[in-house]
Amino acid sequence: MSATMELFFRWGHFLAGITWIGLLYYFNFVQGAFLKKVTPEGKAEAFKHLVPLALLWFRWAALATWLFGALLLGMQGRLGSAFMLQGENAVIGMGAWLGTIMLLNVWGIIWRNQKKVLGMVPASAEEKTRAARMAFLASRTNTMLSIPMLFFMAASAHSPTGLF
Repeated sequence: MSATMELFFRWGHFLAGITWIGLLYYFNFVQGAFLKKVTPEGKAEAFKHLVPLALLWFRWAALATWLFGALLLGMQGRLGSAFMLQGENAVIGMGAWLGTIMLLNVWGIIWRNQKKVLGMVPASAEEKTRAARMAFLASRTNTMLSIPMLFFMAASAHSPTGLF
């Protein structure tokens, strides 16, 4: 693999990951608390302008992070052994699996349900309430998974010699 391509994929993975996890923490620690306190008019404005834009960046950053990471592992010839948790690639593989679960949560649960909450797809009031709860739980799950995911990603390259 050329050093230039590896650098491009590594930095793409890094920058997209910062965007993804940053927005994940924003949703869970900032936006949720704000929306509980804001007026109904303010909430409507946020749901019209802010939330859809933040979700756009969130879901595409998740996909870009995963794709750059998979491309990097693939170009290094480590993709199969990482996802099979084999040998020295088991640590990065754990991070990759957690990231994969998180990506599936973003696209399969959070985004699918947020479209109902935001009125982008038709849904009854009861369906919107249920969708909001499902999106909330998947987002909180991703927040909790992000901690070990970040640990395994960092530990694969930055742990003390002999630890992993």
